[in-house]
Amino acid sequence: MIYVLFVFGLVLLIAGAEALVQGASRLAAAAGITPLVIGLTVVAFGTSSPELSVSIISAVQGQGADIAIGNVVGSNIFNVLFILGLAAVIAPLFVAQKLVRIDVPIMIGLSLLLFGLGWDGALSRLDGALLFGGIVAYSVFAISSGRKEGAHIAAEYDEAFGGDGSLRPMWVNIMSIIVGLGMLVLGSRWLVDGAVAMAQNVGVSEFVISLTIVAAGTSLPEVATSVLASLRGERDIAVGNVVGSNIFNILAVLGLSSIVAPDGITVSSAALAFDIPVMIAAALVCLPIFFTGYRVGRIEGMLFLGYYLAYVGYVILAANQHDALPIFSKLMLFFTLPATLLILVISVLRQVRRP
Repeated sequence: MIYVLFVFGLVLLIAGAEALVQGASRLAAAAGITPLVIGLTVVAFGTSSPELSVSIISAVQGQGADIAIGNVVGSNIFNVLFILGLAAVIAPLFVAQKLVRIDVPIMIGLSLLLFGLGWDGALSRLDGALLFGGIVAYSVFAISSGRKEGAHIAAEYDEAFGGDGSLRPMWVNIMSIIVGLGMLVLGSRWLVDGAVAMAQNVGVSEFVISLTIVAAGTSLPEVATSVLASLRGERDIAVGNVVGSNIFNILAVLGLSSIVAPDGITVSSAALAFDIPVMIAAALVCLPIFFTGYRVGRIEGMLFLGYYLAYVGYVILAANQHDALPIFSKLMLFFTLPATLLILVISVLRQVRRP
């Protein structure tokens, strides 16, 4: 029953996020908001709603103390390395200059801010209020700075996501949002209960479960949205969805979770020592790759996917204290990371010297 509860919760999360994204994005498109801004805000926030639901439910219930922080950190790593990698392997992604100049540096800065706020071992309610104020400011900035392109944006977005080019009635979109939110709340409650029980059953920490299974599960809406957008040529939405989701996860998900949790959110020493630095590194690597030609090619996509598999492998080996862990760590530290850094430096130098 534990696994059944977990799976049904995950299904409700995905279905609820899909309904929420469809309703909210069509309302935004009807207002003439550009595809990039839709991807950075409405779609990104909607696809991150499973992370928000799971983290808030776990914080309110007072169980799964590691689930909130593990879910966000794991989801942000998954978003960049797996989702961007998979979308780029399917079709090379072209990156808007606005992302490189503004949004990716914001994502990097917020990742560093999270590390600083969690250095004392917890995110207090004051930290949460600071983070949540940030998402309000970011949303206002993103929407106000987005150039309105007129009514054709609505038809373009609707057609790109499988519509017939005409918008649904407004009441249908509003009902879609309401039903989606209800499914998210119920699904997140089942998913958290199942994840906690599953961790206790198999003897693995809640933090490891949240970093891997819960993070990947709650990020499935981002997978579907980015891959679908990549296949249908809406590359701005594909990349903007990932960057916007990571920003939303840190500011809104952790912000609200820290506010509603009775004693804030505990940040484990393991997260500070390894997982949050990996999240920061994943954010940092976006800047030079995006900068070199404003595109994410198939080679970069395969590199991202390889790094995500290596990260999951390390987490599993570390959780089981496997004998292969020291060899694996040295291989990553002394060969893979320096080789990647060299490739990135060469790519950046080539771009700088290009007329």
